[in-house]
Amino acid sequence: MAIPKAYLEPLGVMPVVVIDRVEDAVPLANALKAGGIKAIEVTLRTDAAVEALRMIKAECSGIEVGVGTVVSINQLHTVAELGVDFAVSPGYTPSLVDAANELNVQLLPGVSTLSEVMMGMEQGLSCFKLFPAAAVGGLALLKSFAGPLPQISFCPTGGLTFESFSDYLALPNVACVGGTWLAPKALVDAGDWAAITEIARATVAKISN
Repeated sequence: MAIPKAYLEPLGVMPVVVIDRVEDAVPLANALKAGGIKAIEVTLRTDAAVEALRMIKAECSGIEVGVGTVVSINQLHTVAELGVDFAVSPGYTPSLVDAANELNVQLLPGVSTLSEVMMGMEQGLSCFKLFPAAAVGGLALLKSFAGPLPQISFCPTGGLTFESFSDYLALPNVACVGGTWLAPKALVDAGDWAAITEIARATVAKISN
């Protein structure tokens, strides 16, 4: 089903994480939450991802749990059974949106062109993931989208950094942003949860300023 702007805006910044070891799932989510993060997107890029999502959903309260890199209807069925709060796709297909509606899953599909946005609008969507944001035009593209489609909101992801993310959030058609800088692989592999919490805190503080 369509994910509303009112749901995305309070999230602010959404960490996009890759979990290789199931045992890292709960400590990582808790570290991000301790730093003030309100949502986590676990990508379906590893064998540990589904079980990691299950554990976070079961053991971590107070944080929205999303699943990313959803590229098929079969994957959507799998994550729907986990009871995740939302799903994110790198691209847009009408069949994936239809399946999300049938399964009652909030879906944020990825787009990079106005044509894709307009096709999504025909299916009742008003919020999209812009991906890969920096590579397809970043701030300039989002500003150009706002002209003909001011009613559409985006969550840009892909190439955003700690230094640049607040520039995206300042745009009126950006509801929230996603990024990998909050959970660097080296820190996750080292189990340095305190360092990840500090990155999260610095990120949230930048939003407040």
